[in-house]
Amino acid sequence: MKKLTLSRRDSKKRSVLTSIRRKGDIPAVIYASGKEGQACTVSGAEFHALLRGLKPGHLPTTQLECHLEDKVVKAIVKDIHYHPTTYDILHIDFFELGDRPVRVKVPLQCTGAADCVGIKLGGFLRQIHRHIKIECEGINAIPSHFSVDVSKLNIGQTVRVGELSIDSALKVLMKSADVVALIAKK
Repeated sequence: MKKLTLSRRDSKKRSVLTSIRRKGDIPAVIYASGKEGQACTVSGAEFHALLRGLKPGHLPTTQLECHLEDKVVKAIVKDIHYHPTTYDILHIDFFELGDRPVRVKVPLQCTGAADCVGIKLGGFLRQIHRHIKIECEGINAIPSHFSVDVSKLNIGQTVRVGELSIDSALKVLMKSADVVALIAKK
């Protein structure tokens, strides 16, 4: 579990948020179902270091141990707001984890592309969905990723959500007929 240090923030004024961003920090909010959101600030350097240490696409399932002054909160990043032109992080929404169901986007990794029959015949792998939306019970049930083996696919063949090996305790929030990957013709 990754650790992150947060500090409380009382003011929600634009001038205060601007001064936080000028210092290199990021305004944030921790939400929990049934509770009011807690405004806080994240160290920009610490958060960017955390991002550099993660595999691409794995942020939604990364569980964070957020140290908010006097208490420790287990959370995930629910949303990040970016500046439209500079792509700087403007705001982060954290969601506090507990024993209640949580909805997350789990990354999907395609394996076996080097041995794929369709790719050897001149096709290419087209991954339609990068994440699978699920609902799971509690923090221990969040999978880090799902794998799909594409080595046996020929040109024009697809893999659908219903064909993935997903634990029955997880509720998939996508249609089982949705295509996640296919071998397309060049």
